[in-house]
Amino acid sequence: MNKNVLISGIAGTIVYYFLRWLVYDILFPQMSTGDESMLGIFLGCLCYMFIYALIFVRWAHITTFKTGVTTGFVLGLLYALSWQAFTYTGHLDVSNFIHEILIGSIMTAFGAGTVAFVHGKVA
Repeated sequence: MNKNVLISGIAGTIVYYFLRWLVYDILFPQMSTGDESMLGIFLGCLCYMFIYALIFVRWAHITTFKTGVTTGFVLGLLYALSWQAFTYTGHLDVSNFIHEILIGSIMTAFGAGTVAFVHGKVA
């Protein structure tokens, strides 16, 4: 793993983890179960942002915040749609379904934008 992937992945992880805390613990605490493992959440954020770091650095060569946000939003939307489709099978609450998709897409967009921005500065 090269230095650029490592640094941009860590930066994206910090932003994504902070956004997760802001959204689910401060803005919308009713959407959180309250018994999540913070270590598990951090590791999930780390893995998720390293996927974007690998894609942006090795294959897509995305180096601007704007392009990272756009690409992150589209990929985050597709991921959130797929994940929520699995999660809500059998007990679909359309309101919560849409909120989760929008929140996931926006959080991913900013995390991925950070990855791209840091990649552009480190490269």
